[in-house]
Amino acid sequence: MTTPPTGTVEPLTGPVAFHAEGPVWSPAWGGLRFVDMLAGDLLTVGADGAVDRLHVGDVAAFVRPRARGGYVVGLERGLGLAERVDEPPRALPPLWEDPAVRLNEGGCDTAGNLYAGSMAYEGTPGAARLYRVTPSLEVSVVVPDATVSNGIDLSPDGTLAYYDDTHTHRTDVFTVQDGRLRDRRPWRDWGEGRPDGLTVDAAGNVWVAFYGDGVVRLSSPEGRTLAEVGLPGANTTACALGGPDGRDLFVTTSREGLEAPGEADGAVFRVRVEVPGKPVLPFGG
Repeated sequence: MTTPPTGTVEPLTGPVAFHAEGPVWSPAWGGLRFVDMLAGDLLTVGADGAVDRLHVGDVAAFVRPRARGGYVVGLERGLGLAERVDEPPRALPPLWEDPAVRLNEGGCDTAGNLYAGSMAYEGTPGAARLYRVTPSLEVSVVVPDATVSNGIDLSPDGTLAYYDDTHTHRTDVFTVQDGRLRDRRPWRDWGEGRPDGLTVDAAGNVWVAFYGDGVVRLSSPEGRTLAEVGLPGANTTACALGGPDGRDLFVTTSREGLEAPGEADGAVFRVRVEVPGKPVLPFGG
């Protein structure tokens, strides 16, 4: 049982991105990092509020710390690895060749495996995949027929993985067993809502950002609504918990597809919540 957020929504940045996505809080890079996906940039918010930008490629789909230091980033059709948090990555061989499909979102499990999802630029149904990349860089397909593979995060005990394929209008859950995702099943149907990025807090509650709705919603592990936070920007893309005590909820937004974007679109917002997040899970490779 938890309570709704106690703080008010405040801007953490101005509209610094065209399509902000994938916020991650990590001491490895000194705070909050997120991507300006279609610009191919990693953005890091410093302690003074300044935003540093690092260009990594045509696309920057997601970013996670590596257990050995540095970071892994999703590029257009594959992964990039960096030994230091402030240097450009070294691109690995592509996961596929089709230029009509790009990476979109990713996350890690407690065994250090990376799950990297894709989508077609045109949103073609069934054209996307969810890939599993082990610390030794072995690649397999977990979901072979996704459309817009999105937000993946684990329960606090590491036994469940929550996953959005935005096209399905629902959040699904996997059982995590022996370092693999098994038994995918529906967890919560959102009706006409378009679930995008998500994060799981230390109590096992699930925050989901809804693209086009300007809202993030908090649900209990049983799928009961606990709270809803409205954002100034319409295209809420993803959310993450962090900050010194883990109780800052960070929400990214996008200007993509908006005829007249405003100051809220492409900005990152912060709101204080009651239940803290979990430490981000690093990639073992």
